[in-house]
Amino acid sequence: MLRTDAARNRNRILAAAQEVLVEQGWDAPLDEIARRAEVGNATLYRHFPVREELLTEAIEQIVANVADAAEEAAAKEDDPYIALRSFLEVAAQERLAALCCLSEEKAVVHPSLAQQKTRMVQAARSLLYRAQQAGRVRADVSLEEIMVAVAQVGRPLPGTSRSAADQFGTRILQLYLDGLLVPDSA
Repeated sequence: MLRTDAARNRNRILAAAQEVLVEQGWDAPLDEIARRAEVGNATLYRHFPVREELLTEAIEQIVANVADAAEEAAAKEDDPYIALRSFLEVAAQERLAALCCLSEEKAVVHPSLAQQKTRMVQAARSLLYRAQQAGRVRADVSLEEIMVAVAQVGRPLPGTSRSAADQFGTRILQLYLDGLLVPDSA
């Protein structure tokens, strides 16, 4: 079990890694991750002696958070469209698609990451299916198409601050999600 300060440092490193990965891709410098986490390189390497471990765990953490959001939305929300929308908002905010694309691009095959991805995809498919069966979401849209749109929203434009990108991305996502509605159910 990690001491409180060590756990805090580990969480800061993972959060910084997630940001840097989205912005700079798989080859992002570890020095930049350490700088943003406000820890020394030795602290980063003590927690993550192998680069792939850090990057895989950073991605896995996001995938697990989004899978949790999908399952929670399904359990708590009666309106299947609102449940789907809630999941997609979290996926975009967490920049899920950008990070998942990185893991596939570099063929990161880690059993726990694969398990979290499977859990997330199953929950997301279930949300979409429920919304389509209820006549709330167009029947001709696939989860893959939706995730491509979320990927685009989750990637900040070059030179855009994170807050501006989040604000713009949220608006674009809302417009896209409104376009998924069956016209009679809007």
